[in-house]
Amino acid sequence: MSAMSIFTTPRAILALVLLLVLPLPSFAADNATQVITEQPQASETIKQRIDNLFAQLKRQRDPDTAKGIANQIAMEWNDSGSATVNLLMQWAETAIGEKRNAAAFDFLDQVTLLKPDYVEGWNRRATLHYALGNTRKSMSDINRVLALEPRHFGALAGMAAIMSESEHEALALKAWERYLEIYPADRNAQEQMNTISEKLAGSRS
Repeated sequence: MSAMSIFTTPRAILALVLLLVLPLPSFAADNATQVITEQPQASETIKQRIDNLFAQLKRQRDPDTAKGIANQIAMEWNDSGSATVNLLMQWAETAIGEKRNAAAFDFLDQVTLLKPDYVEGWNRRATLHYALGNTRKSMSDINRVLALEPRHFGALAGMAAIMSESEHEALALKAWERYLEIYPADRNAQEQMNTISEKLAGSRS
Protein backbone atom coordinates (compact mmCIF):
# COMPACT_ATOMS: atom_id res chain seq x y z
CA MET A 1 0.00 0.00 0.00
CA SER A 2 1.38 3.41 -0.92
CA ALA A 3 2.20 6.07 1.68
CA MET A 4 -0.44 8.26 0.07
CA SER A 5 -3.23 5.77 0.62
CA ILE A 6 -2.10 5.07 4.16
CA PHE A 7 -2.47 8.72 5.18
CA THR A 8 -5.51 9.89 3.24
CA THR A 9 -8.25 8.33 5.35
CA PRO A 10 -9.17 9.58 8.84
CA ARG A 11 -9.34 6.09 10.34
CA ALA A 12 -5.87 5.36 8.96
CA ILE A 13 -4.58 8.35 10.88
CA LEU A 14 -6.27 6.91 13.95
CA ALA A 15 -4.37 3.66 13.35
CA LEU A 16 -1.16 5.67 13.24
CA VAL A 17 -1.97 7.34 16.54
CA LEU A 18 -2.81 4.00 18.13
CA LEU A 19 0.41 2.52 16.78
CA LEU A 20 2.42 5.26 18.37
CA VAL A 21 0.83 4.99 21.80
CA LEU A 22 0.00 1.34 22.41
CA PRO A 23 2.54 -0.83 24.26
CA LEU A 24 4.89 -2.70 21.97
CA PRO A 25 5.28 -6.47 21.95
CA SER A 26 8.54 -7.71 23.39
CA PHE A 27 10.00 -8.55 19.97
CA ALA A 28 9.42 -4.96 18.80
CA ALA A 29 11.11 -3.57 21.87
CA ASP A 30 14.06 -5.91 21.30
CA ASN A 31 14.38 -4.75 17.70
CA ALA A 32 14.21 -1.10 18.75
CA THR A 33 17.08 -1.70 21.15
CA GLN A 34 19.16 -3.30 18.41
CA VAL A 35 18.88 -0.44 15.94
CA ILE A 36 19.85 2.28 18.40
CA THR A 37 23.55 2.67 18.94
CA GLU A 38 23.39 5.29 21.67
CA GLN A 39 22.33 3.43 24.81
CA PRO A 40 21.01 5.37 27.83
CA GLN A 41 23.06 5.44 31.00
CA ALA A 42 21.64 3.61 34.00
CA SER A 43 21.79 6.79 36.09
CA GLU A 44 19.59 8.76 33.65
CA THR A 45 16.19 9.95 34.81
CA ILE A 46 13.11 9.21 32.69
CA LYS A 47 13.09 12.81 31.46
CA GLN A 48 16.77 12.61 30.51
CA ARG A 49 16.19 9.33 28.67
CA ILE A 50 13.28 10.80 26.72
CA ASP A 51 15.19 13.99 25.93
CA ASN A 52 18.12 11.91 24.70
CA LEU A 53 15.84 9.78 22.52
CA PHE A 54 14.23 12.89 21.02
CA ALA A 55 17.67 14.29 20.23
CA GLN A 56 18.48 11.04 18.41
CA LEU A 57 15.12 11.07 16.62
CA LYS A 58 15.62 14.61 15.36
CA ARG A 59 18.99 13.91 13.76
CA GLN A 60 18.21 10.39 12.49
CA ARG A 61 17.56 10.18 8.75
CA ASP A 62 17.14 6.42 8.34
CA PRO A 63 13.38 5.66 8.56
CA ASP A 64 13.76 2.21 10.13
CA THR A 65 16.19 3.37 12.78
CA ALA A 66 14.02 6.40 13.48
CA LYS A 67 10.98 4.16 13.93
CA GLY A 68 12.86 2.16 16.54
CA ILE A 69 13.67 5.36 18.42
CA ALA A 70 10.05 6.53 18.19
CA ASN A 71 8.92 3.17 19.58
CA GLN A 72 11.28 3.56 22.52
CA ILE A 73 9.86 7.01 23.25
CA ALA A 74 6.34 5.55 23.17
CA MET A 75 7.40 2.85 25.63
CA GLU A 76 8.76 5.50 28.00
CA TRP A 77 5.50 7.46 27.76
CA ASN A 78 3.38 4.38 28.40
CA ASP A 79 4.79 3.80 31.89
CA SER A 80 3.01 6.17 34.25
CA GLY A 81 5.20 5.31 37.21
CA SER A 82 2.08 4.26 39.12
CA ALA A 83 0.96 0.64 39.38
CA THR A 84 -2.65 1.77 39.85
CA VAL A 85 -2.64 4.02 36.79
CA ASN A 86 -0.90 1.38 34.67
CA LEU A 87 -3.57 -1.14 35.68
CA LEU A 88 -6.37 1.30 34.80
CA MET A 89 -4.74 1.83 31.41
CA GLN A 90 -4.65 -1.94 30.84
CA TRP A 91 -8.32 -2.20 31.79
CA ALA A 92 -9.14 0.65 29.41
CA GLU A 93 -7.31 -1.12 26.57
CA THR A 94 -9.22 -4.32 27.25
CA ALA A 95 -12.52 -2.45 27.33
CA ILE A 96 -11.72 -0.69 24.04
CA GLY A 97 -10.85 -4.03 22.44
CA GLU A 98 -14.20 -5.43 23.61
CA LYS A 99 -16.04 -2.26 22.46
CA ARG A 100 -17.11 -1.45 26.02
CA ASN A 101 -16.56 2.21 25.38
CA ALA A 102 -18.41 3.55 28.44
CA ALA A 103 -16.22 1.44 30.71
CA ALA A 104 -13.11 2.53 28.82
CA PHE A 105 -14.02 6.17 29.35
CA ASP A 106 -14.59 5.50 33.05
CA PHE A 107 -11.10 4.01 33.39
CA LEU A 108 -9.46 6.80 31.38
CA ASP A 109 -11.34 9.47 33.35
CA GLN A 110 -9.95 7.95 36.54
CA VAL A 111 -6.45 7.98 35.05
CA THR A 112 -6.63 11.68 34.22
CA LEU A 113 -7.95 12.45 37.72
CA LEU A 114 -5.38 10.34 39.55
CA LYS A 115 -2.41 11.48 37.47
CA PRO A 116 -3.23 14.60 35.45
CA ASP A 117 0.39 14.99 34.35
CA TYR A 118 0.42 11.54 32.71
CA VAL A 119 0.39 12.32 29.02
CA GLU A 120 -0.82 8.95 27.76
CA GLY A 121 -4.01 9.09 29.80
CA TRP A 122 -5.10 12.15 27.83
CA ASN A 123 -3.78 10.72 24.58
CA ARG A 124 -5.66 7.43 24.88
CA ARG A 125 -8.85 9.29 25.71
CA ALA A 126 -8.32 11.61 22.72
CA THR A 127 -7.91 8.57 20.49
CA LEU A 128 -11.11 6.98 21.79
CA HIS A 129 -13.09 10.18 21.34
CA TYR A 130 -11.78 10.41 17.78
CA ALA A 131 -12.67 6.79 17.02
CA LEU A 132 -16.24 7.50 18.12
CA GLY A 133 -16.47 10.62 15.97
CA ASN A 134 -16.31 13.21 18.74
CA THR A 135 -13.60 15.42 17.28
CA ARG A 136 -14.29 18.37 19.61
CA LYS A 137 -13.56 16.32 22.74
CA SER A 138 -10.67 14.61 20.99
CA MET A 139 -9.11 17.97 20.15
CA SER A 140 -9.59 19.14 23.74
CA ASP A 141 -7.63 16.12 25.01
CA ILE A 142 -5.00 16.53 22.28
CA ASN A 143 -4.43 20.07 23.50
CA ARG A 144 -3.88 18.72 27.02
CA VAL A 145 -1.38 16.22 25.64
CA LEU A 146 0.56 18.90 23.80
CA ALA A 147 0.52 21.21 26.82
CA LEU A 148 2.24 18.44 28.80
CA GLU A 149 4.49 17.19 25.97
CA PRO A 150 4.73 19.47 22.92
CA ARG A 151 6.83 16.83 21.15
CA HIS A 152 4.08 14.19 21.21
CA PHE A 153 4.12 13.15 17.55
CA GLY A 154 1.09 10.87 17.93
CA ALA A 155 -1.04 13.75 19.20
CA LEU A 156 0.22 15.98 16.40
CA ALA A 157 -0.79 13.34 13.85
CA GLY A 158 -4.24 13.21 15.42
CA MET A 159 -4.50 17.00 15.31
CA ALA A 160 -3.53 17.02 11.64
CA ALA A 161 -6.21 14.43 10.88
CA ILE A 162 -8.92 16.43 12.63
CA MET A 163 -7.86 19.63 10.89
CA SER A 164 -7.95 17.90 7.50
CA GLU A 165 -11.40 16.43 8.19
CA SER A 166 -12.74 19.84 9.09
CA GLU A 167 -11.17 21.28 5.91
CA HIS A 168 -8.70 23.43 7.80
CA GLU A 169 -5.86 22.35 5.56
CA ALA A 170 -3.53 25.23 6.50
CA LEU A 171 -3.75 24.20 10.15
CA ALA A 172 -3.26 20.54 9.20
CA LEU A 173 -0.12 21.55 7.32
CA LYS A 174 1.22 23.38 10.38
CA ALA A 175 0.61 20.27 12.51
CA TRP A 176 2.53 18.09 10.05
CA GLU A 177 5.34 20.65 9.94
CA ARG A 178 5.61 20.49 13.72
CA TYR A 179 5.53 16.70 13.52
CA LEU A 180 8.41 16.62 11.06
CA GLU A 181 10.49 19.02 13.12
CA ILE A 182 10.38 16.35 15.81
CA TYR A 183 10.40 13.20 13.64
CA PRO A 184 11.95 14.21 10.29
CA ALA A 185 12.56 10.68 8.97
CA ASP A 186 8.87 9.69 8.87
CA ARG A 187 8.28 9.30 5.13
CA ASN A 188 4.53 8.88 5.48
CA ALA A 189 4.29 12.21 7.27
CA GLN A 190 6.45 13.78 4.54
CA GLU A 191 4.05 12.45 1.91
CA GLN A 192 1.04 13.77 3.79
CA MET A 193 2.57 17.20 4.18
CA ASN A 194 3.48 17.34 0.49
CA THR A 195 -0.06 16.35 -0.48
CA ILE A 196 -1.58 19.12 1.62
CA SER A 197 0.98 21.64 0.33
CA GLU A 198 0.08 20.80 -3.25
CA LYS A 199 -3.63 21.02 -2.48
CA LEU A 200 -3.21 24.46 -0.91
CA ALA A 201 -1.06 25.65 -3.80
CA GLY A 202 -3.72 24.47 -6.28
CA SER A 203 -6.48 26.28 -4.43
CA ARG A 204 -4.54 29.54 -4.65
CA SER A 205 -3.90 29.29 -8.41
